Amino acid sequence: MTGPQPFVFDESSEAKRYAPATERNRHVITEKLRPILPPSGMVLEIASGTGEHIVHFARVFPNLKWQPSDPDPAALASIDEWSDESGLFNVMPPIQLDASLDWDVTTADAVLCINMAHISPWEATLGLMRNAARILPPNAPLYLYGPYRQGGVAASDSNDSFHDSLKARNPSWGLRYVEDITEAAVINGLQLDAVIEMPANNLSLIFRS
Repeated sequence: MTGPQPFVFDESSEAKRYAPATERNRHVITEKLRPILPPSGMVLEIASGTGEHIVHFARVFPNLKWQPSDPDPAALASIDEWSDESGLFNVMPPIQLDASLDWDVTTADAVLCINMAHISPWEATLGLMRNAARILPPNAPLYLYGPYRQGGVAASDSNDSFHDSLKARNPSWGLRYVEDITEAAVINGLQLDAVIEMPANNLSLIFRS
């Protein structure tokens, strides 16, 4: 239950997609993941999109198993292509998963969700919080990244324009407030651990079970 990400097709494959934003943000995201990921176990990524992020993370954190997921069959095909090309053995086959529904996944040692909340209906974020709280062990992290709004903090002109463009494309999309996401998390038993400013007017949000 997510909207389309900006991407282009890789010339080497009809299925493989490439998202320019991924190359720009994957290294700064990696640095925020280093202190919070467990030393071993399985990390579930929600809305894996092209598959570029999870392949990068799997290469940087080889002691973890990485489970990609996405509701879009075309995205799953792209993830397969990136995973096969990487030759990595710690990327699991992608699973079809709609964040807004009850997940078949029963456990994970960490959950990641990058650039989903603003291009999906609010129900997807509610489902993310509900399911993450159910499958994460105590004190395990849920990591979110993207452009978010904060109460009492003036939004950048670029984020305001982005929000308006999203609403024009789909009224159920748009930049979410950190406070609303936190309220949804707390209702499900998750606690906000950190809000970290990131480049290009993005934020990292870290919740713990």
